[in-house]
Amino acid sequence: MTIHVKDVMGMVAIAVLENASFADILAAMKRYAVGAVTVIDADRRPVGVISQDDLILKEIDTVRHPVTIFESTRTRAEHRKAAARTAAELMTSPAITVTPGTPVKDAARTMHDKRIKQLPVIDVITGRMVGTLHEADVLRVFTRPAEELQSDVRQLIGSGFSITVDRGVVTIGGHVERSSQAIALVERVRQLEGVVDVISELTYPRDDLFLVPPLM
Repeated sequence: MTIHVKDVMGMVAIAVLENASFADILAAMKRYAVGAVTVIDADRRPVGVISQDDLILKEIDTVRHPVTIFESTRTRAEHRKAAARTAAELMTSPAITVTPGTPVKDAARTMHDKRIKQLPVIDVITGRMVGTLHEADVLRVFTRPAEELQSDVRQLIGSGFSITVDRGVVTIGGHVERSSQAIALVERVRQLEGVVDVISELTYPRDDLFLVPPLM
């Protein structure tokens, strides 16, 4: 069973408007105990994201000076954010979003690749923000009941195999014809949402992965 963002996301859209002040942004982060907020326009569509790293530039970049040709693009952006007063000036744009129907695995991969801790969830038709997906929400897939996970494994690999689940670790026993089949079966189970690891107790009479070196 594929778990989607709608199954684990927070239903509160943690966001501020483009004209929100520095103090407003801090207040929103404190109220919801988050490290980032989404910036939305007047139609509730995400246009950017502000993290605590963006805000802390106000403290560490205390020297205001004209931009020089010797500064990198990143340094210029940091100086700009340090001098910013509103969300529109502080935000990183565009906002990276997901929809309620996005598989959690895909959302988790986006978080990892982009190094972000939360994602605004938007309505697929209107583009408006309807919730927020946090890292903690993604990790909830690993707290699925053992019975539910065992049922999914059984549906995936069929009857004829023994299946036990202990704290997300799935143990599979039974018999297949070839070693390659055993490996493929284990990898299929490993891809299921909520599986921490797979222990194989599968037996097979034929090892079709053993390669005989050619004669010299």
